[in-house]
Amino acid sequence: MSRKILIAGVGNVFLGDDGFGVAVAQRLVGEPLPEGVTAADFGIRGVHLAYQLLDGYDTLILVDAAHRGEPPGTVFVLEPDFTKPDEIERGENGFLLDAHGMDPELVLGMLESLGGKVGRIVIVGCEPESVENEMGLSAAVERAVPEALRVVRELVEQELSED
Repeated sequence: MSRKILIAGVGNVFLGDDGFGVAVAQRLVGEPLPEGVTAADFGIRGVHLAYQLLDGYDTLILVDAAHRGEPPGTVFVLEPDFTKPDEIERGENGFLLDAHGMDPELVLGMLESLGGKVGRIVIVGCEPESVENEMGLSAAVERAVPEALRVVRELVEQELSED
């Protein structure tokens, strides 16, 4: 049995670097992906993401911009335990991946209330430079997109090798 992996790019393209996850997902959508791996741009549509997860995924890789106090363009990987709220790191705007309407805790709560669940959740994040009302990524975050793509591909390979 092969594993099912969802790569979900989230964020708001009208808020500058908050569109990072969307930019990464859009590039992945155009690539051939291994069997069982789906990449999609969810933007700020949390309900859509919850319903997509009802298809039963072993792993969810969320890609988003998130404030962590690092230099803009820094790519990082986190695996918070959403069942233990005290372990979830919080940024200056509240939840790590606020995404201006895409709150992963709410999405996962909705998924659970619909009778679904997801196995492993991994976050590939990028420190934004600006999340102001503007379209397009800053130069630092744009330069981070290839690194995020490399990290996501590596995570997918690791997950698939566990079969």
